[in-house]
Amino acid sequence: MSLYSPGIDSEEQAALRDSVASLLNRKADSAAVRAATMAPERYDRDLWSTLCEQIGVAALIVPEQFDGVGASLTEAHIVLEELGRHLAPVPMLGSAVLATSALLLSGDDEACTATLPALASGEKIAALCWADAAGWRETGVHAGGGILSGTAHYVLDGESADVLLVLAKSGGLVTLHQVDANADGVTRVPNPTMDPTRSLTTITFDDVDAVTIPTPSGIEDNLRAIAFVALSAEQVGASRAALDLTVEYTKSRKQFGRVIGSFQALKHRMADMYALTETAHSISYAAVDALVNKAPDAVQLADSARIYCSEAFSHIAGETIQLHGGIGITWEHDAQLFFKRAHGSAQLFGQPRESLERLAHAAGL
Repeated sequence: MSLYSPGIDSEEQAALRDSVASLLNRKADSAAVRAATMAPERYDRDLWSTLCEQIGVAALIVPEQFDGVGASLTEAHIVLEELGRHLAPVPMLGSAVLATSALLLSGDDEACTATLPALASGEKIAALCWADAAGWRETGVHAGGGILSGTAHYVLDGESADVLLVLAKSGGLVTLHQVDANADGVTRVPNPTMDPTRSLTTITFDDVDAVTIPTPSGIEDNLRAIAFVALSAEQVGASRAALDLTVEYTKSRKQFGRVIGSFQALKHRMADMYALTETAHSISYAAVDALVNKAPDAVQLADSARIYCSEAFSHIAGETIQLHGGIGITWEHDAQLFFKRAHGSAQLFGQPRESLERLAHAAGL
């Protein structure tokens, strides 16, 4: 079992966290987030540019040889947690973590040299095309002779992407391919989503010429683990924000002549929310630590973090709605945004029962 001391950032990590938090407090308040979700591309272009230029968030996991910072997934995890606090609609998860990781996992220096510097600078955004209509168990695109056909569903940041990295079926294998997002034969259709802060796109490939990137077998399993762990960081940050929102409300709302936060029953419920947030934080950071250090239980911890953090965030978001009373479900209040993010994220990258099945299989059950 991988060991991690939660809540202990190094000096450099603490500085990174403070820098990101300070910038988001200035530029990603509720009004800015809501405005970005209504923009044509459904993400905050100015915020993303600032995060890339001033802090270098897109370059964190990119090695220095490809013009990156040469940090690790742990540093990206810290950024994702802070972004989750604000529900900030920027392509950190889709481009700077998943698509970038796909290129790095390929181990192909030529492909990395050609693409990663532009992603690291924030000049370009990449999207990872993966799922079929049923979810992330299978790819929705087929490859033959360097030609792609089929449809990738639920593509993160697909509307704003300049580069598409495509997991495709090729014979009995899953292979990786790169396509210009504006190439002939590529059709992008924005998906309506329950969570307005998370843009998803359906991308269809109609006999599209693609560059095939040599890739070791099992890349989809490694990407799935990275996706689960990265998503858990967002869930932890959003859980903290929802808890803070609830505590502040119960300290000001009065009923029967007293602030409702003084009622013992509500104190117990908020204590449970706090405990869930802290334990979710622990397993999330244990999981990323296992990935970074290639621990033997890394895949199992990724599945565990995916299940636990999804359930914890869903419960905390539900309690946030309940403890805010009738205003919690109104469009004008942010509680409903956290509730929608919680339930949308719980289904992202596949249903939690799929992780349970893998854990049961690994345990021989």
